[in-house]
Amino acid sequence: MTRIAVARLWFEGNAFSPTLTGEAEFARREWRVGEAALAAGRGTATELGAVVDVAASRPGWSVQALRCASADPGGPIEEAVFGRWLDEVLAGLRRVAPDGVYLSLHGAAITTARDTPELDALRAVRAAVGDAVPVVASFDLHGNLDPGIAAPLDFGTVYRTYPHVDMHETATRALAALERRLGGAPRGAGAVVPLGRVLPSFNMRTEAGPMHALEALARAAEREPGVHDVSLFGGFPYADTAVTGASVMAWADDGATASRVAHRLADAMVARAAEFEPRLLSAREGILHALAAAAGPVAVTDPADNPLSGGGADTPALFETVLAMRREAGGPLAVLPAGRIAFAYFADAGLVARARAAGPGAMLEATLGARHGAAFGASVPVHARVVRATEGRFANTGPMERGSVVDVGPSVVLDVEGILVVVTSAVGAANDPGFLALHGIDPAGLRLLAVKAKNHFRAAFAPLLGAIVDVDCPGPAAADLSTLPFRRAPGVGRPAR
Repeated sequence: MTRIAVARLWFEGNAFSPTLTGEAEFARREWRVGEAALAAGRGTATELGAVVDVAASRPGWSVQALRCASADPGGPIEEAVFGRWLDEVLAGLRRVAPDGVYLSLHGAAITTARDTPELDALRAVRAAVGDAVPVVASFDLHGNLDPGIAAPLDFGTVYRTYPHVDMHETATRALAALERRLGGAPRGAGAVVPLGRVLPSFNMRTEAGPMHALEALARAAEREPGVHDVSLFGGFPYADTAVTGASVMAWADDGATASRVAHRLADAMVARAAEFEPRLLSAREGILHALAAAAGPVAVTDPADNPLSGGGADTPALFETVLAMRREAGGPLAVLPAGRIAFAYFADAGLVARARAAGPGAMLEATLGARHGAAFGASVPVHARVVRATEGRFANTGPMERGSVVDVGPSVVLDVEGILVVVTSAVGAANDPGFLALHGIDPAGLRLLAVKAKNHFRAAFAPLLGAIVDVDCPGPAAADLSTLPFRRAPGVGRPAR
């Protein structure tokens, strides 16, 4: 049997998040090993789903799942948690003595002590298995890659869609490269070329705009003789490290070809850098624009507190605007019947516990938002009625991570002056219709959905809504990078105060 070792560390770190990411955050999403890790991936549109599917058609493969870990984006990983993950992976490699290794990584992880934990992990894995064992990896399009990351690898590749609906396909591509190496194909060479600048991700969707055109260039480059793979990384600005920013990774028969192609694509990205700059409306402007754009259900998104950018579902600005417009006599939100506006969401375990104890129908005095401090706005006092409570677990039904189970902890729906407000115990993405269905909210019955989300939200909700408008609010993933205290990211200085 050909022994294939698989491990996973999928996490995107936001240096401006008010909290750290520890064991509880990984346990809530993914901290599995062995058959449990593979079973959780089986039938899902994820990297581990691809591992299961590929292995099923390779009877000569024996797949050993080492520690597989992921957490929703957030503050830096506690160093001890990363150390435990790495120790378990290295111990597993010594035990399994694999013929090949596949790693599912993100590329923008940070810890309380490391800027490039994934690079450190790859170097440790390479040292553990030696030079003869092929090691391949897949990455998120928003990875921040150190140029040295190609050296420990035999091959690497990245998501080619944003929203990321090709996780399964990306892992399949990496596993195909691993299979070729196991069959005796030469290693080839990789090159990573950083742009030396940060690109905002608001205009980075791949169905249109600059990234669509650049992906077409990358696919054309792959048709050139000797070129194996060309991967475009948009980077993740909010990690705020010395390697934060966009880059290009290329794999080819030889290092000179890989370097030439990567530099050419990096130059093309630089030439289009201005097209990535966002021009967002204010919260009020965005709501009015969305309502005017379509007669049916519409949404406004708050990217600055997007949980998949490291937001904590805690900033109050968008909700404050919705509530103020709800109170405007004769205004477009004031005239809507109760229940036609929904806000998703705030994370506040204490408020959830109070509301669940009080029970459906009970009235509560509460404050929403700013539980971690008022850096992005003061909390909003409300008088709320408890509508319903849930256990906070659902399965994704949309195209991104379809089939994966999401756990946001016990949750409640509150009625605040006719606005349905979801409050959860834990932070998690509200990008899937399963999130709303869990809370008894049908998008078709809404006029306005205000949601803490960004581009990934569109994958499932674009077909369900007449318009989706991003709005500019304060938060740890703000569109205006000058509002955040950057210290290290190339080309982003600490703003004057």
